This record gives sequence, structure tokens and C-alpha cells, in this order.
Amino acid sequence: MKSTKPSYNLVLLATALALCVVILGAFTRLKDAGLGCPDWPGCYGHLLWPETSEQISAAEARFPDAPFEVEKAWPEVVHRYFAGTLGFVIILINIMAWRHRRSPGQPLFLPLALLLVVIAQGLFGMWTVTLKLWPQVVTGHLLGGFTTLSLLWLLCMRLSNRPWPAPNLSISHWKKLKPLALAGLVLVACQIALGGWTSSNYAALACPDLPTCQGRWIPPVDFASGFDITQEIGPNYLGGQLDGAARVAIHMAHRIGAIVVMLYLGFLLSQLFRYSGGEPMRRQAQVITGLLVVQILLGLSNIFWSLPLAVAVAHNAGGALLLLSMVSLNYRLYKSTEW
Repeated sequence: MKSTKPSYNLVLLATALALCVVILGAFTRLKDAGLGCPDWPGCYGHLLWPETSEQISAAEARFPDAPFEVEKAWPEVVHRYFAGTLGFVIILINIMAWRHRRSPGQPLFLPLALLLVVIAQGLFGMWTVTLKLWPQVVTGHLLGGFTTLSLLWLLCMRLSNRPWPAPNLSISHWKKLKPLALAGLVLVACQIALGGWTSSNYAALACPDLPTCQGRWIPPVDFASGFDITQEIGPNYLGGQLDGAARVAIHMAHRIGAIVVMLYLGFLLSQLFRYSGGEPMRRQAQVITGLLVVQILLGLSNIFWSLPLAVAVAHNAGGALLLLSMVSLNYRLYKSTEW
């Protein structure tokens, strides 16, 4: 194996940091702490949050519609500082990429794309607060976090300088698996988007039972309202603004999406195990299988146990890891040395 390219370790650190940001974002959202700080970028006008009784009184006088709650303020502040640190590291990655731009194989577009995504993420973070948790913005912010994480992992694999020898597959099987793996990646990304829309519209508990929903196989649903992305910006979306039928529609769409992803990835994995003669590809399939099983169990647990915070956060983290495993599979298939 060749030595890694410059900034590999920095990108690896940024990838771990991005995963932490995604998990902290999920924790903040699920703890209903998205408006724990009613202003941006500070928190009640402080770098951290008000601590003394005088500071708290002044903060509540300044924001009379947002009573101070320290248990909601600190997750938001910690998430912001982790995200800010990640943005700074990505700036350093771009500086190093430019300095080593003449090195063979040094990516330039990917670091720049990361920088643009992070700038957009900063705007979405601000709008999440200023637009009072508008679902479109919250979902976009979540997807931006997953995009940042995926691009960092992709950059990490490119900088690793690993040769990626051709898997022990026939040419026909290799060409067959490539579009199948790409479709799997797209499906996982779509399911994550559905999960974000479910969470931002507070629809995770719209169906508290399984396999039925509210005791019915076909409950009343309102897909038009549930997926109306042109809905007006309301005064405050904390707790959600949609009626029951719209939330049920969102929840059922996420359930159906989970079934589709499970069946498709099951098919894809069967093809990988069937045609994979090499250990690296087989191990990749085993990792995806394990992550898929864990995600299914976590999703079921969220319903059975009424969305416990630890399980819900783990479900978000599992979705991130499953997405990265699909990015790895596609990279391996598309970058393997051809015959």
C-alpha cells in the first residue's frame, strides 16, 4: 500500500467530527432543543448561555417568547461549536489541497464542494433558528449534514492512496453490480430524507403500533398536506403544525420506504454474496448486512418503546453509517482496477 496523500489524517479527523455533528444534531432535534437558543450565532446574547440569575432575567426580558431552559440551551450550543469547528477544519483541508494541487491525484473539486456545502449548512443552521424550525429548512439542514459526512468519507478514501484491486468477479458480474449498488445508495439517501421529514414534522409517533397504524391496516392519511413543501412559514413549528392524517401519511411513507430499502438491499446483498469471491468485497457485504439489521431493529424499537431518546439518536447514527457503507461499496466497485 502506498503512503497516504497529504491531508489524509486531517480529512479522517474531519470525517469523525462530521459524524459527531450529525449525532449531536439528531440529539438536539430529538430533545426539542432546536430553539434552545432563540438567537444566532450567540445564545441569548452569550457565547455559551446565561448562567447567573441576573443574566437569565436579562435574557428572558430580551426574548419574552423564549423562556430560558438550560437543558435545551446547552445541546444547541455544543452542536453549534462542533459544527463551527468542522467548518474551520474544512477550510484547512481546502488550503492544504491548494498547496498540494500539483501533487498527482490530489483532489481539488471535492474539497471545494465540501466548503460550499458547509457554507450552505451555516445558512441552514441560522434559518433553522430564525424561521422557527420550518420543516423544509430542518430537513435540508439534516441532509446537508449527511452530505458533508459522505463527501468527507469519499475524500478520505481518495486520499488513502489505496490501489483498490479488481474484485474476484467476472466482468459481466462486476458491470451488473455497479448500477445495482448505485441504486441502493440512492434509495438509502431517499430513506434518510424521509426520516428527516418525519422528524421535522414530529410524525415519528403518529403510528404507535405495529404492524398496523392506530389499530388499522389502512389509516386515514393526507399525503397532499403531509408532503406539501410549499406550506407557509408559521410562527413556530416546535411540536409540529400538521394535523393527524398528514402526520400519519408521513410516518407511513417512512415505513413503506424502510420496507423498500430492506428488500432492495437484501437483493443487492444476495448478489454480492453470490458473486463475491474475494474477502474484501465479502467483508463489505457483511458490514452492510450488519448495519441494515441494526437499523431495522432500532426503527422497530422506536415504535415499540415510543421513541426513547437514546434509541432515536442511535437510529440517526445507524443511518449515517449505513450511508457511508454504501458510499464505500460504490467507490470500491467504480474505482477497482478494470481487467
